Amino acid sequence: MTVGSVELADYLGPAKFETEMAEAITESGVATGLAWTPVGGDILFIEATRMPGSGKLLLTGSLGEVMKESAQTALTYLRSQAKALKLDFSDSEKQDIHIHVPAGATPKDGPSAGVTIVAALASLLLQRLVRSDVAMTGEISLRGRVLPVGGIKEKVLAASRAGIKHVILPEQNRKDWVDVPAEVRQKVKAHFVRHIAQIFPLALRPK
Repeated sequence: MTVGSVELADYLGPAKFETEMAEAITESGVATGLAWTPVGGDILFIEATRMPGSGKLLLTGSLGEVMKESAQTALTYLRSQAKALKLDFSDSEKQDIHIHVPAGATPKDGPSAGVTIVAALASLLLQRLVRSDVAMTGEISLRGRVLPVGGIKEKVLAASRAGIKHVILPEQNRKDWVDVPAEVRQKVKAHFVRHIAQIFPLALRPK
């Protein structure tokens, strides 16, 4: 007797976990991140938008304190580099920025979304789309450094399952790349970065 994927549900019941799949990014302000969970790696989407307001930063999606701090750090870094990046913050006191991570019923925390948040914000402010085939992970500092994070193997495996072709990882996590199965390393290209400025040419499409 042969059991195929169609018959699996009859024997095992409905799937308990669904794998998030990469999607075509068609709007600025959206970036794909990599996350670690107790059941393995996963991809997540970070969304940013801007609207008339009073200069507030709004954060939603059941974010923990560390992740909220990453969002504040990302925005502060971009403001400090506004001239170099050609960002216009002249009307920032009249605009609110809202960052949201979907699947709001699921708590999210940790510093590894820092690079994804800064990419989503840069995409929004520069009006440049993030590449759909790129996902990223890494902690950021106010000086623009990209710091190492955990769960690299699980995150890259999740990227591969989702159809991602390129991952942006902290330079200090290069040693963890060898833990990723060889067949996955052949399908997914890793880009190792030390500084936030290196992320933009890798992640953002030309305007």
